[in-house]
Amino acid sequence: MPLTRREVLSGLAAAAAVSLTPDLLVAQSTSALRIDAARLQQSLEGLSVYGRRQDGTFADGVSRIAYSDADVAGRKYAMELMRSAALDPHIDAAGNITALRQGSDPSLKPILFGSHIDSVPKGGNFDGDLGSMSAIEVMHTLNQHNVQTRHPLRMYIWQNEEGGLTGSQAASGSSLDLQRQFNGMRTEDGIRKIGGDPAHIAEARIAPGSIHCYLELHIEQGGTLEKAGIPIGVVEGIVSIDDYDVEIRGFANHAGTTPMPERRNALLAAAQLIEAVQTIVTSEPGRQVGTVGSLTVSPNARNVVPGLVELTVELRDLSAEKIARLGQQIQKRAQTIAEETKTDIVMKHVDHDPPAMASPEIQAQIEAAASALGLKTMRLPSGAGHDAQMMARVGPMGMIFVPSIGGISHSPRELTRWSDCANGANVLLQTVLRMDGV
Repeated sequence: MPLTRREVLSGLAAAAAVSLTPDLLVAQSTSALRIDAARLQQSLEGLSVYGRRQDGTFADGVSRIAYSDADVAGRKYAMELMRSAALDPHIDAAGNITALRQGSDPSLKPILFGSHIDSVPKGGNFDGDLGSMSAIEVMHTLNQHNVQTRHPLRMYIWQNEEGGLTGSQAASGSSLDLQRQFNGMRTEDGIRKIGGDPAHIAEARIAPGSIHCYLELHIEQGGTLEKAGIPIGVVEGIVSIDDYDVEIRGFANHAGTTPMPERRNALLAAAQLIEAVQTIVTSEPGRQVGTVGSLTVSPNARNVVPGLVELTVELRDLSAEKIARLGQQIQKRAQTIAEETKTDIVMKHVDHDPPAMASPEIQAQIEAAASALGLKTMRLPSGAGHDAQMMARVGPMGMIFVPSIGGISHSPRELTRWSDCANGANVLLQTVLRMDGV
């Protein structure tokens, strides 16, 4: 039976009433929010000044190494930007820069987000910087448009990420070696230089379970997204790492008088082991990687058969089980090589970093935020370490990647398009708002 005019009007009125509820109006208004792309670019370009060559050129990239004068100046610049975004930044006992934006419900746990601004020597101006400047930009956008979130929002600029996730380690409650040397000084002296208080470093700790989530925007530092033509990467997790030290002992002898069959050439065994790492790691499908990155040969003379080689093997993958299995295969192959080359090979497992998995819920929210912005996404692991892996010990974690041109990072040639920077910041903004609603 067709609806009467009165029933139609009644239905329209009801629909209008639903569409005008405060929650829906807020959701509609915040979904249209966008960061100021020009302001973000200006912030990143302004930060790049600190750590350049004295002539101001970018030929050597950025050397804003933690605890350097350039780091101190860059941190001051970042804090000025935070104040211009109506924030009140302070430095915690561990030396991290942080600022809180209050939420409407003080009983709710805070949403944390941020990154770092310290660099490697002669690095680029996007690694860490994009996530930090975007965190400021998100806060600026929310304040500019008078958007009130339910959850408190706290941003961080973590100190000394490149030197071992120092600031986020302290925040996660992990033990720090304050006597460890970095950039020519003890860590505790570096923390004092940047305004922290190593004597009270426990005050910087974030208790496990005390946060709603942690989000971090970062450049990919690899070439997967660019090759696929995908603007947003949704990080599945930060890989597990197994490190091995390998010692190969042969016998150093005269290169001219020792017949080939009688040689115990440690370098020959090392070469075969390096090839074995490549073969074993690539023998099955997946994103696992294996690297021999350090090699020391003794006596390292032109006319002496090498008697000793020390090298490192590093294995990375999201699956700790997989890299453990690959390590066992490499160790087994090493013993075969030792027998064939008449050498002794000792392979010691010296370090293990477990994987830090991203929250499935946060991954889904990042994908939804990107989709609403008309941006395609791809799930992928992070092969590099990030402060997010420390925050995963505190609460649910999620990471957003944007493409790195040519997959280049830790280099003056590190580059991400400004449009991709803006895309990433907008996805961060919308993910914060979505996480605020769950």
